[in-house]
Amino acid sequence: MIRKLLIANRGEIAVRIIRAAHELGMKAVAVFSEADRDALFVRYADQAVCIGPPPLSESYLFYQNILAAAKSTSADAIHPGYGFLSENALFAEACRAVNVIFIGPNPQAIRKMGDKATAKRLMKDAGVPTVPGSDGVLESAAVARALADEIGYPVVIKATAGGGGRGMRIVNEKKELENAFSAAVNEARQAFGEAGVYLEKFIRDPKHIEIQVLGDKHGQAVHLFERDCSIQRRYQKLLEEAPSPVLDESTREAMGRIAVAAARSVRYDSVGTIEFIYDGRTNQYYFIEMNTRIQVEHPITEMITGVDLVKSQIMVAAGDKLPLGQPEIRKTGHAIECRINAEDPQKGFLPQTGTLRQYIVPGGPGVRVDAGVYPGYAIPPFYDSLIAKLVVWGETRKEAIARMKRALGEFIIEGVATTIPFHQKIIQHPEFHSGMYTTDLIRKITAADGEGVC
Repeated sequence: MIRKLLIANRGEIAVRIIRAAHELGMKAVAVFSEADRDALFVRYADQAVCIGPPPLSESYLFYQNILAAAKSTSADAIHPGYGFLSENALFAEACRAVNVIFIGPNPQAIRKMGDKATAKRLMKDAGVPTVPGSDGVLESAAVARALADEIGYPVVIKATAGGGGRGMRIVNEKKELENAFSAAVNEARQAFGEAGVYLEKFIRDPKHIEIQVLGDKHGQAVHLFERDCSIQRRYQKLLEEAPSPVLDESTREAMGRIAVAAARSVRYDSVGTIEFIYDGRTNQYYFIEMNTRIQVEHPITEMITGVDLVKSQIMVAAGDKLPLGQPEIRKTGHAIECRINAEDPQKGFLPQTGTLRQYIVPGGPGVRVDAGVYPGYAIPPFYDSLIAKLVVWGETRKEAIARMKRALGEFIIEGVATTIPFHQKIIQHPEFHSGMYTTDLIRKITAADGEGVC
């Protein structure tokens, strides 16, 4: 039984986890850097422990201090949120070593799915459709060139330990390959400390579809339908919706079954996401990676299914069986999430810092705001620029779009520039309304506005 839960994260996700812990009757412990001393999650926690100065390596990534905080506060479990230590198998093992429950999947699953080349090979063996490409790490540019000649250009070179577009290079023709290979290897080494890269066929302007899965320690796994995460800038998501407006029911069911099979193949025992690229021209979909953690965009899945993913994640980590079988999980209505970031779209989405002089959140039917800020809060310069997640639900997609348009108009933030005006452009764009948009939509909007290519 978990009586006290330590949250090894910050911002809105720390607030979200604290709320889940309190609803489950648990005490919540916050750990914070000196820059976050006045943060909302620190105020909401039952206990709070400072773990170091602002740099991530000296605070939120310094897991020895986090484990020490867990022991000093008698915490039974640690929830890593997303990012930071959430997909770190060594941290998960360190928690086990000191008899603290890690709220996440077993270390073996993290390790298997954390290396993209290994994950792709495992998924291929499990019968999951994968993008044509290398079976593992590329030994040299010459090997990459031979494979690219075989599967045809364009291709993409990716870091095996990558994410967020780092360690990734798109190669349109043969003469570009050697330089792209070297650049990807160097960036991968600098960003992740691991120089391994692999190669795949590059599918132009796909949709990015992800399937939410949930498994327990008793061999059960289910899916909770899909999210359409195609609206991205430099591989960073800006807006997500659930369900996808383009999938028919037979494709949806097939992708769900495949995602569950993928989770079971690695004995997955937490919340996770199987990510696919979807080619609307051929109705083909291909596995690209698995995220072994709670996702930023999890609220839209909660809105259409009624399942609290964070509570479920905590409960299965404690050893509980899944409370629902697949036939009992149903989707109702439509949900959209806009990530409200402290960034200036007029200046190339430059991150902003400053004090929130005014902060008024929208409300009304079907509106949810997950945030870690308050009026008068000073946004520190050290961390992610996310201020809040604005989530709406409607009985239909049309109603959800209208509700999001209304909610964005009600959201008042003064003191820093935000992405709210840019979200208003997305919501009103004809291609978004059609549902047929792809990962290219943001480039089209910024190009039309004369802001350059993202």
